[in-house]
Amino acid sequence: MKKQGVELSMNVIIIAAIGLLVLVILAVLVINSGGRFQGGTQSCSVKGGVCSATCSNGELSGGTCEGSNRCCKIFTLSP
Repeated sequence: MKKQGVELSMNVIIIAAIGLLVLVILAVLVINSGGRFQGGTQSCSVKGGVCSATCSNGELSGGTCEGSNRCCKIFTLSP
């Protein structure tokens, strides 16, 4: 009987399984790092505001601050 053909098939299956596992691990890492990047782009300072308890110039939508603070506009342009 030829066992060489069976061994070759098993080697291919093992290598393919290891490759698939590596791809899944990389996909999880990329997805998790994307969440951290998105959180950084939503911060109040990136949006051009400052975190404060009260806003005199109005609030910025979408800016995130810690606690109960609000994301306030630094200045407003009047026409």
